[in-house]
Amino acid sequence: MKPLVAIGGRIGAPGKVSRNPVAFAGRPYLDAVMRAGAEPVVLAPQDLDHRSAMALLRRFDGLVLMGGSDVDPELFGEQPHPKTYGVNRENDEIEMALARAAIELELPTLAICRGMQVANVALGGTLHQHLVDAGINGLIEHGPPGFPAPPDGVLHEIQTEPGTRLAKALERELFVGASYHHQAVAEPADGFRVTAFAADGVIEAMEHEQGWFVGVQWHPEDTAPTDAVQQRLYDVFIEQAGGG
Repeated sequence: MKPLVAIGGRIGAPGKVSRNPVAFAGRPYLDAVMRAGAEPVVLAPQDLDHRSAMALLRRFDGLVLMGGSDVDPELFGEQPHPKTYGVNRENDEIEMALARAAIELELPTLAICRGMQVANVALGGTLHQHLVDAGINGLIEHGPPGFPAPPDGVLHEIQTEPGTRLAKALERELFVGASYHHQAVAEPADGFRVTAFAADGVIEAMEHEQGWFVGVQWHPEDTAPTDAVQQRLYDVFIEQAGGG
């Protein structure tokens, strides 16, 4: 039996594909999980308190929290920056409940971009709302010009800390990843250890002290079809979920 991996479904507005609001997961995430030998299951967005999130995730072998739009700044005690976009409090609350439950269950979890930010906020951490205005010396490009309009991210080097789950999964400490974000973790929540940085010092990965919970700021699924290093992160995640 293939491991079953839950992917937190995102709420989308009606449009050309559907006249009703939709629940969806990005195809690159699904493909990366399937290449790793697991079966992805998109979770329907729903009201989740901690108890119901725990009950739901007990049925799965792993969890993916996807990238996406910005987390509501009110959840970490700030007013929205003018560049904050796409806030959906319902999505935030669902994914925060999933993150808390996954950590308590020690369910193998891969949190991508927004997914890492949501998990950090869920446990009491904060975010830089707009990196350009965060006072970071030597800031590199973390998203394309005109973000969030262009579909493609930017490539840059990422340095991992030796001996971390991430470094072991990727089998290297320096690599190139595809980024598509304008926010990032500012203050890590209790329980998280920072495990990778960009050249400008922006936090690129964190791991929780409980279980196999790895958050990354870049998008490994974007380049995984042609970059074995990035696919390996999904492969190791699925191994932790009982595959292989």
